[in-house]
Amino acid sequence: MKAMDTSVYVVDDDASVRDAVSSLIRSAGFRVRTFESAHEFLATPRAEVPSCLVLDVHLPGLNGLDLQRELAKANVHIPIIFLTGHGDIPTSVRAIKAGALEFLTKPFADEDLLNAIRDGIAQDRRSRAVPQPDGVVGSSRPWRQALAHAAKVGATEATVLLTGESGTGKEVIAHLIHATSRRADGPFVALNCAALPEALLESELFGYEKGAFTGAVVARPGRLEQAAGGTLFLDEVGEMSPAVQAKFLRVLQEREFQRLGGTRVQKANVRMIAATNRDLHAALGRGEFREDLYYRLHVFAISLPPLRERPEDIPALVEHFITALGPAVLGRPAAGITREAHERLLARPWPGNVRELRNAVERALILSDGEMITPEHLPAPPETGAAPRESLNLETTERELVERALRHAGQNKAKAARLLGLTRTKLYTRMQRFGLS
Repeated sequence: MKAMDTSVYVVDDDASVRDAVSSLIRSAGFRVRTFESAHEFLATPRAEVPSCLVLDVHLPGLNGLDLQRELAKANVHIPIIFLTGHGDIPTSVRAIKAGALEFLTKPFADEDLLNAIRDGIAQDRRSRAVPQPDGVVGSSRPWRQALAHAAKVGATEATVLLTGESGTGKEVIAHLIHATSRRADGPFVALNCAALPEALLESELFGYEKGAFTGAVVARPGRLEQAAGGTLFLDEVGEMSPAVQAKFLRVLQEREFQRLGGTRVQKANVRMIAATNRDLHAALGRGEFREDLYYRLHVFAISLPPLRERPEDIPALVEHFITALGPAVLGRPAAGITREAHERLLARPWPGNVRELRNAVERALILSDGEMITPEHLPAPPETGAAPRESLNLETTERELVERALRHAGQNKAKAARLLGLTRTKLYTRMQRFGLS
């Protein structure tokens, strides 16, 4: 992209500032267009999106921070450089947290503004190079960095390890890596290692021959065969038992495997992507995960940020979920969401991350019957400053949580362990301690 093919927009109600800034930008070889208000800018056809936006904070009517929020809600991602004549530190903090690239106080050095604009244009070029499949929503720095890493490694055959809390979008990133790889035309096969007991996980992964075990009345290919020519995504890989870890290590080392009960060696023609919400490095020290397998998986690691570290993405995610879920849940498009409801969503910590936010929006769509979502359709605000119960006992509380998880899981220990965020081994240890085995 040549410099004159790159446009920078300037929004400032002061004509002298607009003229000075636009002249400076043209001198650097960039095209420039100016606006005297946020409303005038918003009237621009949506197809005309600049590579960078220089925006005054204090504008008549809709101010600069409001415009920033409107762009985020509309899922329009433009690197923004804020200008202000007031040196307002709290305002600058809010702007930067909401995704602004830079915040300059008038009078500013010409070179500082040009450097910020060049950084913004470079960021815009990188973001346009990153594919945006369905479900990839957000413009915050940590999320864009994760997407850029995914796009970078996608073109290679490197094994990828995705880390991060539950609900942060690890499978979304895995699909993105597959879609940008040379194997994009091949299958994408997923297997949740925490959802199956050891014996069943092994047979699902490797497949089995007829008669390999009781009930194996016909031969069946495993996920490694089903993913041939494509990508195998192993979710919650940290929950693999030591026995399965050892067998899977051989697949990564030799790129071959055998079905259970079989003798024929088959080639593992798959791209491996693994994911975990556990700290595998810490698990090494506890002897819960093989060191050699860890380093085989940890060729290219991408850490996904929790939603609380990218709150500026919440408005765009909410709008995306409303648009995507409305027809599926209600059979028709949803009306939208009020500003007060948006503020309620922004105030929550979202420990369940994007998955929890999606569930909250789906519930709100049902409760609102497709009308405007208001605060009453959303989860109550988190309690603050509540006094702890006088009779609170850690041991008793932990036992109650284990019992509740087992009841909820129908006594399925693997499912109960997942509900508690524990490994099966840790769950068994607690069950023995509490006399629940």
